Amino acid sequence: MEYNYIEKRYNVMGLASIEAFAGIKGGMNGNCKDVYFLRVTGADRNFLRDVACMDEAQTDRMLRGQGIYNRVGAFPRNLETDMAARYMGCYQSWLDTGRERLFTIRLGRDSGVGELLGASCKKVVEAYRSCNPNMNGSIEKNFVVKLLYWLDELAYGYLKEWNPRQSMKFVAQGVTKEQEYFFCYFLTLLGIDVLLLQNEADIDDRMEALHLSEKIALGEKKAVALDAYDSRKYASGDSIKDSSKRENPRVVPQESCQVRMEAGTRYPRVVIPRELGYEELALLASSVVMIAVHDGRGDIIGSGSGIMIGRAGYILTNNHVARGGSFYSVRIENDDHVYRTDEIIKYNPVLDLAVIRIDRALQPLPVYQGGRPLARGQRVVAIGSPLGLFNSVSDGIISGFRRMDDVDMIQFTAPISHGSSGGAVLDLYGRVIGVSTAGIDEGQNINLAVGYEFINSFIKGFQ
Repeated sequence: MEYNYIEKRYNVMGLASIEAFAGIKGGMNGNCKDVYFLRVTGADRNFLRDVACMDEAQTDRMLRGQGIYNRVGAFPRNLETDMAARYMGCYQSWLDTGRERLFTIRLGRDSGVGELLGASCKKVVEAYRSCNPNMNGSIEKNFVVKLLYWLDELAYGYLKEWNPRQSMKFVAQGVTKEQEYFFCYFLTLLGIDVLLLQNEADIDDRMEALHLSEKIALGEKKAVALDAYDSRKYASGDSIKDSSKRENPRVVPQESCQVRMEAGTRYPRVVIPRELGYEELALLASSVVMIAVHDGRGDIIGSGSGIMIGRAGYILTNNHVARGGSFYSVRIENDDHVYRTDEIIKYNPVLDLAVIRIDRALQPLPVYQGGRPLARGQRVVAIGSPLGLFNSVSDGIISGFRRMDDVDMIQFTAPISHGSSGGAVLDLYGRVIGVSTAGIDEGQNINLAVGYEFINSFIKGFQ
């Protein structure tokens, strides 16, 4: 199948962490794909943990045929003379087709991505020229030859069985040189999400001024040594199954991670949390509230649910719950006081999310950060106040993933009713993976929730 140039929407969600990048799956509507190009500068205390979690989760995704992933620490440097000549032939062929079709040595003329590569290469050459206004034909040729060489060495796996609807992620450390940076931009033009780990230094002002990528500041700039990524150590299962037999065991996460440094070892020990029983999950209802919506006269005109997401009184709910109210009264389990507020801190009609605030210290629920992707058949628990029945708990499974009005939604079977909107959908580790948003009355247990990727972006700064 031949793929022509695909449209891109860059960095649609404001991701703010390595975990969020690992968990996001860029959607595709028609010929338009959501792509992420991010740079993480500096490093915080969770950096090693987050990279370990990302490596494991993405490898697991590959093993299940749900994505492609690679992390590199250095770009190949040596290109033999005879190989360089062959890549120059690929470049000349591109010129001969009017820059319409491009191929590499490993990706022959019949690869099915010739037009996509041709159009993307044309665009990256234009961007490279904007940083190098005196670029001549010889400089362009050498630049494209290097791009093709790196495509074969670092990205062949993405292209040999091209599927733009797959999750494709590429991570590189210490990318500060122009040609390496523009190669990473080239990958995003091909529909690949790219994360740059810029622990010690970042790109210069000329490249920054092009606004091709977004920067996330994690902490102070410092050297961070990462082991080379090798999918085989995860695919073998040794990182989990045989950890007890190793001198310095390194338990790699299956879900989300907790990490501590073991004395005398180079590696963080990643501890897998345990699943909670339904009785334990039901206790988390104390962090889910019931919201009554009042008009200007004080009459109740609607009700819904909310999730504690910040200790300083912040509660997440649906925008359609909060919309139109003059003020709100909030009930909390095991608390006889009713908290009245008119504070709407933030709302988004497209995502159907809103944050209100009450004057009380809260015990927030953790929101899932990514790690292993959610899957159909995964068990979930919903907590809310359907029909005013305060903090009802139901269980079910994830039955699908839907895109509704450009928003990725989780379809789940745990029963909900009117009044459940704004309530929590939890995984079995007690983490919020979605906000109950809608149910289809004509169907049976066909319910939808806004997913954790959107939640994490929306509540940033409130936690």
